[in-house]
Amino acid sequence: MSEEKGTLAEVVEIVKRTGVHGEVIQILCKILEGPEKGRIKRRNVKGNPKKGDLIVLLDTEREAKEIKATR
Repeated sequence: MSEEKGTLAEVVEIVKRTGVHGEVIQILCKILEGPEKGRIKRRNVKGNPKKGDLIVLLDTEREAKEIKATR
């Protein structure tokens, strides 16, 4: 059984819902440990995150693109 290690991050802001049915939520999260400690990254998450929640990121190098309104 392999053990995966992630990086702890705190939800700073809920940006917007996205996805075909609104099942994905875009958030801004602050990295709490590791080499990127203190940086704020934009990520897409599933579930119902709230401001102040702690999440575990398996990869901190990737960042989601900003959602732009289209007509």
